[in-house]
Amino acid sequence: MDKFYYITTPIYYPSAKPHMGHAYSSIIADFFARFKKIDGFKVHFLTGTDEHGLKIQRAAEKKGIDTLDFCNEISQTFRNLSKTLNLTNTDFIRTTEDRHKKTVQHLWTELVNNGDIYLSKYSGWYSVSDEAFYNDDEIEEHDGKKIAISSKSTVEWMDEESYFFKLSKWEKPLLDFYKNNPDFISPESRKNEVISFVKNGLKDLSVSRKSFSWGIKVPEDNNHVIYVWLDALTNYISALNYPDKKEKLFKQFWPASLHLIGKDILRFHAIYWPAFLLAAKIELPKKVYGHGWILSDDEKMSKSKGNILDPLEIIEQYGLDPLRYYLIKEVSFGNDGNISQDRLEDCINSDLANNFGNLCQRVTAFTIKNCDSKIPTEIEFSKDDLNILDKYKNNIDEIRNKIDKQDLNYYIEYIVNSLFEANKYFNDQEPWKKKDDKKRLNTIVFTSLEIVRKISFMLYPIIPESSLKALAIFDIKEDQIKFSSIADNNFLKKGNSINSIGLLFKKIEKKND
Repeated sequence: MDKFYYITTPIYYPSAKPHMGHAYSSIIADFFARFKKIDGFKVHFLTGTDEHGLKIQRAAEKKGIDTLDFCNEISQTFRNLSKTLNLTNTDFIRTTEDRHKKTVQHLWTELVNNGDIYLSKYSGWYSVSDEAFYNDDEIEEHDGKKIAISSKSTVEWMDEESYFFKLSKWEKPLLDFYKNNPDFISPESRKNEVISFVKNGLKDLSVSRKSFSWGIKVPEDNNHVIYVWLDALTNYISALNYPDKKEKLFKQFWPASLHLIGKDILRFHAIYWPAFLLAAKIELPKKVYGHGWILSDDEKMSKSKGNILDPLEIIEQYGLDPLRYYLIKEVSFGNDGNISQDRLEDCINSDLANNFGNLCQRVTAFTIKNCDSKIPTEIEFSKDDLNILDKYKNNIDEIRNKIDKQDLNYYIEYIVNSLFEANKYFNDQEPWKKKDDKKRLNTIVFTSLEIVRKISFMLYPIIPESSLKALAIFDIKEDQIKFSSIADNNFLKKGNSINSIGLLFKKIEKKND
């Protein structure tokens, strides 16, 4: 029976060029997409750009160009970033596309028909930068300006006619849903924040604007445009061609397996989005995960602060896979993390060059020299061999379980420990001293080659290109990578030739060395 997995990144706001925070969300999502694919799932991986709202309109006006032309230009940089980051996304959605507009207007009509939208007047604080409304207790004054406490963005007073969504009506259903679906929001600390916010009482939400025109028009009232968050959140189902109930994509992939987002937009995804879906009688996603920020000098990156880290510059200097590995290993998933050039170089030298790259080189070189470049045929596993080989089989269900809980820290730690154990095994077994015991030498070589293969399979979702280079030792192609086969101690075909490979990772000459 087919297994389906639908993962989404936030759709990025193209008011400026991509930064490391965008790269981080995308790389993490790509890790899960790749893992699920090699574990036998049919994967739908969505990313894209959120192109409506006052912030976009003002950014285009500032540049003196047509708003759609501005969006086309910036959106293309995000599409290009997907290729640069070697993402496996199966779709890229833009909120200016017709397929999206149709879904948003249909959802609006459903909410109206179900009695969840009414016309009134909005008065309150609004952040153009966040495209978010804030209560009085979420505002503070700084240098004579009103700012949102959470984002530090400037807010302005809005007073205009608006359509409202009956968010207050869904307070109890939401709390009931959180209680009955304890894994819906992760990590745990963020779930507690959301529940506390909802318990404090939900006010009806303004879901249209009249003060600007760049957005999707409210059906049957073109004086209003639909609030950018109701518009943007709908991308997760518009990409599946909702409301076409016969649409194969929607039937296979909804509800979403995982909405992966930054913690700053958790409220929209864990409160507003579920409420919209409940009101429209659409099944809710299975999980929302609010990860931490990538910080620059202990502050969240933003264009206004001028502390943007450009992932393209780091990739150009160090390569893509080292950046992917660093972000997954060194940023404790769920928490905030800093980018440090020194730590990045340590990762490349220690983990990638010394541990993984060196293991591949040593084992391959020894096999070529002592086993006629072939995978040994006559072997007999000892207790030491089976101890290290069976570790993967014995832990395969636990690894899957951890992945389903988004425990990336466990996964990468497992790999780091496995690399340490693999290098220690090869050193301790001393195959170079076993030339008079050919079967023992062969067994050590076979075991070491199998470990290289197993670790390369596990590293594939993290550093895909480097893993494939390592697997070229065995002529293993991408479509042959199956996670379940890490449990197999005899995956490699005895007697097959192996290939020498070039340097996987070049060591960085540290400035202080």
